Amino acid sequence: MADMKSTASIAKRGLVMVITGNGKGKTTSAFGQILRAVGQGYQVCVIQFMKGRKYGEIIACEKYLPHITFYQFGLDSFVMRENSAQVDIDLACQGLEKAKEVIQNGKYNMVILDEINVAVDFDLISEEAVLDLVKNKPPELDLILTGRYASKKLIDIADLVSEVTEIKHHYNAGIKDRPGIEY
Repeated sequence: MADMKSTASIAKRGLVMVITGNGKGKTTSAFGQILRAVGQGYQVCVIQFMKGRKYGEIIACEKYLPHITFYQFGLDSFVMRENSAQVDIDLACQGLEKAKEVIQNGKYNMVILDEINVAVDFDLISEEAVLDLVKNKPPELDLILTGRYASKKLIDIADLVSEVTEIKHHYNAGIKDRPGIEY
């Protein structure tokens, strides 16, 4: 009987999933997971760091899946790694505070922290703050962290880590970004 009980508690344990790497498709992968979760009745919240544009996935979810909650903490422009503007730091810190609130409020089964790995790597928010957030999440919550440059410490505490590797990209052939592919 103890084995059945421990198996049940493991099955209900929320996972920490990291999607990282230099290839295209990390956010897209997270949204695939969102579709799967919503199909099973999950309440999902997405917090995007360093993004301020109405990407296609947000437009589609607002139109067809209104039970997904979105927050964006970024401008519709690139953040400079070596010379981040104060507004970028402020927005990332606001995103981290919102993430703490959302993760602890018990309303969601799954929370996506999109591009948080980049926000840490660019020193917009501290690695320790993100690690504390992960370590102190409710046990049943599934948490997905996306973005290039996931830290070794985050990778070590995650339950699942997937690396998206670029082999070939159309940008290198001069093909520009476009709706439906990049946004």
